[in-house]
Amino acid sequence: MTVYCATSNKGKLKEFQAAAPDFDVRPLPVTMPAPDETGDTFEANAIEKALAYGAHTDEYLFADDSGLEVDALGGAPGVISARYAGEHATDAQNNALLLERLRGEENRTARFVCVIALVKAGRLIQTFRGSVEGRIIDEARGGAGFGYDPLFFHEPFSSTFGEATLEQKMRVSHRGQALERMFAYLRER
Repeated sequence: MTVYCATSNKGKLKEFQAAAPDFDVRPLPVTMPAPDETGDTFEANAIEKALAYGAHTDEYLFADDSGLEVDALGGAPGVISARYAGEHATDAQNNALLLERLRGEENRTARFVCVIALVKAGRLIQTFRGSVEGRIIDEARGGAGFGYDPLFFHEPFSSTFGEATLEQKMRVSHRGQALERMFAYLRER
C-alpha cells in the first residue's frame, strides 16, 4: 500500500520508511509552501499540516508534529522545537540554546513527543501519539539521527539517540511508536 507523507525533512523521511518496510512511504509529489504551524499542541499542528497537504491527493497521507519537552523549562521547546533558536535555526543552534537555558539546572528530564495525523481524500481519519522518556546531557554525543538526538540520553540504551542505530531508535522512539500505531491501523483496512 502506498502512503504519502508530508515532510521535506530527510531525517524524518528515512525514519518513516524504516518504520514499515511493507508499506511504500513516499513524499507527496506536490511542491507547496509548508503551512504555518499555528497550533499550540502537537496534535493541532499535525492535523493542520495533514489537511493542507491532504487536499492534493485522494490517497492516505500523514503528517507529523514532534518535538522535545524539557521539564525544567516548563515543557519547552515543545511545539517550536525546530525553531527554538529562531525561524531558520540549525540543529546546532537549537541544541546550543537548549544547553544555555539548562546551564546549572539539575533536573534534566525530558521526553520526545510525536503526533501523526492521518487523512484520506482531505478528511481527518485519526491521530496517533508516541512519547519516549530521557534526559538532556551537557554535550552532544553521536552523529546519528538529527535534531536533539545527540543530547537526548535514553537510559535503557546507556547512550544518546545520536549514538543509537536507526533500528534501535525506531524500536523505542516517539516517532517509531506513533508510526507503529498508524501502520497497525492501516493494516486492518
